[in-house]
Amino acid sequence: MLLDIIGIAVFVILFIAFAVVSYEGSRFRRGNLRKLSEWGLAGRRLGPYLAWFLLGADVFTAYTFVAVPSLAFASGSTAFFAVPYVAIVFAIAMLTMPKLWGISRKRGYVTASDFVRDRFNSRALSVIVAITGVVAVLPYIALQIAGMQSVLTIMLYGTSDITVVSEGALVIAFVVLAATTFTSGLRGVTLGAIFKDTLIFLTVIVVILAVLLSYGGFSSAFTNIASAKAALASNYTHLPAASVPGFVSLFFGSALALYLYPHIINGSLSANSKKSLRRSLSLLPIYSIGLALLALFGILIYAVPGALSIVKSTGNGLLTVPALVVTTLPGWLAGICLLGIFIGGMVPAALMAIAGANLISRNIIREFKPKISADTETRIAKWTSAALKFIALGFVFVAPLTYAIQLQLLGGIIILQILPAVFLGLFTKRLDWKALIMGWTSGMASGIYLVLLANHFGALVTSNTSTPYGLIYIGVVSVALNIIVSVVFSLAFKWAGIFRKGLIRESELAS
Repeated sequence: MLLDIIGIAVFVILFIAFAVVSYEGSRFRRGNLRKLSEWGLAGRRLGPYLAWFLLGADVFTAYTFVAVPSLAFASGSTAFFAVPYVAIVFAIAMLTMPKLWGISRKRGYVTASDFVRDRFNSRALSVIVAITGVVAVLPYIALQIAGMQSVLTIMLYGTSDITVVSEGALVIAFVVLAATTFTSGLRGVTLGAIFKDTLIFLTVIVVILAVLLSYGGFSSAFTNIASAKAALASNYTHLPAASVPGFVSLFFGSALALYLYPHIINGSLSANSKKSLRRSLSLLPIYSIGLALLALFGILIYAVPGALSIVKSTGNGLLTVPALVVTTLPGWLAGICLLGIFIGGMVPAALMAIAGANLISRNIIREFKPKISADTETRIAKWTSAALKFIALGFVFVAPLTYAIQLQLLGGIIILQILPAVFLGLFTKRLDWKALIMGWTSGMASGIYLVLLANHFGALVTSNTSTPYGLIYIGVVSVALNIIVSVVFSLAFKWAGIFRKGLIRESELAS
C-alpha cells in the first residue's frame, strides 16, 4: 500500500473529527430545524466569511480536484478553461445573486423556483425549473463520488480487494454524511466546508512546494513532456488556434451555468444580508488562484516518476492529484491531504442533496399538495436529501464511472435552459411564462440533439459542436436559441393580448 499505517490512522482520526463537527452543526446558531428555511438555508444567518467558505465548497468540489488536473495531464492547456471561467463567474454572481437574495428574503423564498413561481405567475414553469435543477444536480453528486473513489483507490493501491473495500468505505462515508445532514442541515455543511477548505489549501501549497523543491519543478516536467509526448508537447505550453472558439465558449457557457445550479443558489440565499453576500462573492476569486494551481498538478506530475507511473499503469487520469500526494509527502501529511480531497467530495454532495431535496419538497410535492404543514415539508426534504445521496451512490456502483462523466457533459447544457426564467426574470418584466416554456423546450431539445449529433449518436465524449467558426460549446448555442424563442414569443403574446403579468412588483427587484 502506498499510504503507511500512520497516514491511514491520521486519515481515519480526522474523518471522525469531521463527522463530529458536522453532526454538532445543529447547535451552531440554533434555530428551529423543523422549518425548511432553518434546515436548508441555516436560517439565512451566515455572515460574509461563513458564506465564503460555503460558496467556496460549491465551486471547489472533489471533481474539480481530480478532473481539471486529469484534463491538464492528458491534454495540456485546454484544461485551463477553468481559470477564466472561475474568474468571470463571480462577476455574474455579483450581478444576479444579491437581487435574488433581496426578493427571496422579503418573500420567504427558499429556491429559485419559488421566485419563478411568483415572477411569472406560473406553477407549470416553476415545476419545470425545479425538475431541471434536480436532473442537473444528480450527476454532479455522482461526480463527487468519483473524486472520493480516486482517494480510496490510491490508499488501497496494490491490494487485491480494492473494489470491495472502497465500495464499503464509500457506503460508510455516505451513511455518516446522510446522518449529519439529516440532523444539522446546512449548518453542519457550513462547518464541514471550513474543515474541508482548510485542508485543500494546505494540500495545494505543500504538494507544489514538494515538487518544486525535490523533483525539479516545471523545468523537469516540461522536459519529460517533450520526450514522452513530442507530437503534442506544444499543447502544454500554448493553446492550439483550432481550440480557441471551443475554449472561449466553454468557459463563458460554464460561467453562465454555475450560478443556476440549485446548490449554488442555495448557498447564496443562506447569507444573513445583501452586504454579507456581496462581500463573500468579492472574496471568491481567491478560489480561482487555488484552481489554477491545482490545474498545474496535471503538468507537475510529469516531474514525479512515481506518481506518473501510477497514473499510467492504471490508465486513470483522475488519480493525478492523489498520486502526487502519496508520492511526494510523508505518510502523516499525505493522510491529511487525502482526507481534504475525500471530504472535498462529501461537503458539496451534501449541499447538492439539500438543494435538490428543497426543490422536490417545496416546488414539486407542495405544488400539488399545498396543504402540507411546514414540518411535513421539512421532513420530506430531509428524507429526500438522504435518498438523493444513495441514488447517486448506487448509480456509481452499478454503472461505469464514464457514464456519470458523460451525463455531466449534459448537466451544464441542461441547467443553462433555466437562465431566461431565473436571470433574465430578475431584470425584465417583458417575458411571458408560455414563451419561457417554449424557449426551454427549444433549448433543451436542440442541446440534447446537438450533443447526440456531435457524438455520432454513440458514447458521449464531447460537448462541442462543429460550426464555420470552429468547435463551439453546445450549451452556448442552445441557450441562445432558448433566449431568442422566449423573447420573440413574449413579444408576440403581448401583441396578441395574452401576456400574463407576474406577481412581483418591479420595485421589489430594485438593488
